[in-house]
Amino acid sequence: MAKKDRSCECEKCDFREVVFASLDEQNIQALCEIKEERHFRKGEIINYEGERITDFKYLKTGLVKLFRRSSNGEEQVITITRPFEFVSNMSIFSEERYKYSVSALEESVVCCVKLDFIKELFIKNGQFAINLMSKISVINDKIINQTLDIRQKNLAGRVAYVLLYFTKEIYKSRVFDIPVSRKEIADYIGMSTANVIRTMSDFKKDNIIRVFGKTIEIADIDKLEIISKRG
Repeated sequence: MAKKDRSCECEKCDFREVVFASLDEQNIQALCEIKEERHFRKGEIINYEGERITDFKYLKTGLVKLFRRSSNGEEQVITITRPFEFVSNMSIFSEERYKYSVSALEESVVCCVKLDFIKELFIKNGQFAINLMSKISVINDKIINQTLDIRQKNLAGRVAYVLLYFTKEIYKSRVFDIPVSRKEIADYIGMSTANVIRTMSDFKKDNIIRVFGKTIEIADIDKLEIISKRG
């Protein structure tokens, strides 16, 4: 069960710098009075596919995955999202219900603001509307580009792409605890779990990566980049 916290430090939050810089102090105070910070443990669902959309959600800390269920019940991972990005907001202005589910991959904090309040700001503040839609557009473009890039690669190229994404975009380190299972990687890149496991083993044998339980070290990032590009 997610914990809720109404404490507010919006004046110092990166959220304001990204989107709310166009708001005056009165609107910032109004935001503080209604927004909630919800804390989610690893594995907890932040919102379900088909659930009614009532809030605008923003990932303050942590890491989450965006996914949906196929007709046969298989999980399809769409993207993995880092802090300071929006959580499942792609269709908040066009749909009444979420088209995707979001779950926490690690301890995460999500800022939630009533959608009606956001819509009121849209009407009152054109610059706010432009800032918000620009940010959502950037996230949508990232998801589309990731999907297209992955589809153009072979198996080794896809696994290399994901490992580079973790090391460069998510953790900005060559040593990190991988936040997803091999099956989730397989769901993300559209391959079987067995193929992902075999490819990771090949990378390990070739001294491209080192594996210590859930910790992965990118030992040869140049080779990994070549595999990703040629894939």
